Amino acid sequence: MSISRIIPIAAGSRRLGCGLVLLLCLLAGCARPPHTAIRLGIAGSPTNLDPRFATDATSARIDRLLYARLVDFDDHFDPVPALADWQRLDATHYRFHLRSGPGRTFHDGSRLTARDVKATYDYVLDPAHASPHRTGLALIRDIRVLDPDTLEFSLDHPDPLFPGYLVLGILPARAMAAGRDFNRRPLGSGPLRFLARPDQDRLMLQRIRDGQTIEILRVKDATVRVLKLLRGELDIVQNDLPAELLAYLDRKPGIRVTRVRGTNFSYIGFNLKDPLTGKRAFRAAVGHGIDRRRIVRYLLAGAARLAGALLPPEHWAGAPGLHGLDYDPQQARALLHGLGFDRLHPAEVTYKTSSNALRIRIATAIQDQLRRVGIRVRLQTYDWGTFYGDIKAGRFQMYSLSWVGIQTPDIFRYIFHSRSVPPAGANRGRYADAETDRLIEAAARAPDRARQARLYRRLQRRLAQTLPYVPLWYEDHVFAARRDIVGYHLGTTGDYDGLLSVHRRTGRKTS
Repeated sequence: MSISRIIPIAAGSRRLGCGLVLLLCLLAGCARPPHTAIRLGIAGSPTNLDPRFATDATSARIDRLLYARLVDFDDHFDPVPALADWQRLDATHYRFHLRSGPGRTFHDGSRLTARDVKATYDYVLDPAHASPHRTGLALIRDIRVLDPDTLEFSLDHPDPLFPGYLVLGILPARAMAAGRDFNRRPLGSGPLRFLARPDQDRLMLQRIRDGQTIEILRVKDATVRVLKLLRGELDIVQNDLPAELLAYLDRKPGIRVTRVRGTNFSYIGFNLKDPLTGKRAFRAAVGHGIDRRRIVRYLLAGAARLAGALLPPEHWAGAPGLHGLDYDPQQARALLHGLGFDRLHPAEVTYKTSSNALRIRIATAIQDQLRRVGIRVRLQTYDWGTFYGDIKAGRFQMYSLSWVGIQTPDIFRYIFHSRSVPPAGANRGRYADAETDRLIEAAARAPDRARQARLYRRLQRRLAQTLPYVPLWYEDHVFAARRDIVGYHLGTTGDYDGLLSVHRRTGRKTS
């Protein structure tokens, strides 16, 4: 594709960028409204603050701060102790011992014990509760409490990855038995505690160690988010900022912009039961018709790297040899011709995305690129709740989304196994492939990590062949903060863990 073919989008972005900059220059002030909270501005609200049911990225990022969990991960994607140390007694038995220290006291003052851990996991494993996390934990046969600090998990079959599955936030058993609504009134033992949620766009939390109030505010429009940052109504904004706004913030002396390479996987998903998108040749035509490099360059300001598989190549189970489908419009047209489409009779498909401005711009670029190879795309945009509800329910032909915070390769069972169709998992496209199922099950039963890694690489090659997803890129994470805000750090998954260390530097005036 020549540069001129993306000019309608890129030029529009430049005109929009000039308007945004002018607006910001006119409206942005230096005065900070008096407040003591540290305020994080984000594009979307959490949909569920109950970790037993949360599946969206924003909810997961907040829940990990409200609730303590048995296990976490290090920078190499290896499981490490959080609430508990563990011992593998034999191939199907694990003993976990709860550590003393942070996370052992719920925010109501009660003690977190092994009974609470068992109650949390028993709830998720009960089919009557329809937890979306049940499938990934279905290998648990029994949980036995030995004493207030010790419990054992028995498995149906060996799985060396098992400790890494135990990342659910732990809830108090007594409150669960009483029917507490944890979505409306979260009660955990994490480093932040819930204060209030005055409305869907504002969440007030308190940091346990020093009492610092943290507010997480949804500001849907990126321009308004930046304006609020410049006026001091927000202290930090994270992700979902278009290239021209990032460039503008880079030039502001009172703002610091930080970029971190990310691992969140962006992709095009398909309904595989649909007569059109169910055809592999059509999905391949879509992949060959998208110029990913140009989108990354012009719409993401280069802040992404192309993806070929769900796991990033540096993951111990990653597949570095996979790079995704190359941009090849001639091949895309040939595939469409083989399906009976031509210039006079183009393929037609409905493509759903969220109403986030950046996602709409990316989807519009994809729409334009696919039109040029012979696919007429009808773009449908919805608010996040409606869009995500449609995707979970399978109401789509084609859509784009990202998988966020992936740590262990058990995600493949959750997304691609034929028995993981919602509500049993996240196989939203109804993908069914016997070889994929076999590889998922073989990897879960492999005796060691080396064997597992080989099987997961074969699995990812199989997915690259069958194309339930068209891989796009791994987006970088970006945050912008006022100069007096220090200690906020981003990891590769884009979590909000920086809220645990962020603070406002005093004694220095900033504009």
